Amino acid sequence: MTDTLIVDRPHAGVVALQLNRPKQLNAISEVMRDELIATLSDIGADASVHAVVITGAGRGFCSGIDVRNFAPRALEASDPAIDRLRFQEAMAALPQAIWNLPQPVIAAVNGPCVGAGFALCLSSDIRICSTAASFGNGAILLGLSGAEMGMSYHLPRIVGTSVAADWMITGRTVSAIEADRRGLVSELTEPDQLIPRAVELARAIAELPPFGTQLTKRALQVNTDAAGLSAALELENRNQVLSHATDEAEARRRPR
Repeated sequence: MTDTLIVDRPHAGVVALQLNRPKQLNAISEVMRDELIATLSDIGADASVHAVVITGAGRGFCSGIDVRNFAPRALEASDPAIDRLRFQEAMAALPQAIWNLPQPVIAAVNGPCVGAGFALCLSSDIRICSTAASFGNGAILLGLSGAEMGMSYHLPRIVGTSVAADWMITGRTVSAIEADRRGLVSELTEPDQLIPRAVELARAIAELPPFGTQLTKRALQVNTDAAGLSAALELENRNQVLSHATDEAEARRRPR
């Protein structure tokens, strides 16, 4: 446990990472940002971790950036553009760190999921939410661009370009029911079932040979932007040959 995060291991091979600033609906402070980057790096390097669950403490997943918590020099419009750019790059490193994890990541969205929190959700591999969840990016309502922290990359690939444009350009709040209908999440649960279900999914993944699940994650990421079917098949063929040669795959092929 750090100042802003709770890290738990509910089952072998599973890490549950909880954002822990519930009074602020888990808004990302400078400390949380830095602790998230360090913790995700540690998780990625830990070969005993095979699946990750990310959620929020209390009634929110993450309400975005806690602008009052960051140094004024990083946020005031009168500062040089280079300072703003460095701030944006530091924030964008968060979804990039989730995307770069070798392990599959499940976002369990328990409540408001806004702005930077929405970016964390989008960069996860599997998204499930409770009926209490809501999604949005209100940056455009503040006169800023609605495209930040990877949203213009991830969201159209998940829900399609027209739906993504609707959500990002209007900045409106999207309900859990609409998120489920549009395919943003793969499953909708009652609030008290969200974390047990997320851990159940993570446990099922963790019990599979990790090399196979990690290759599958990377293939999904790369082949979303593949130049064509031939390029996608090339990667899939290579991955199957590599995974076939592992001890784990050989053990699973033996008669029981």
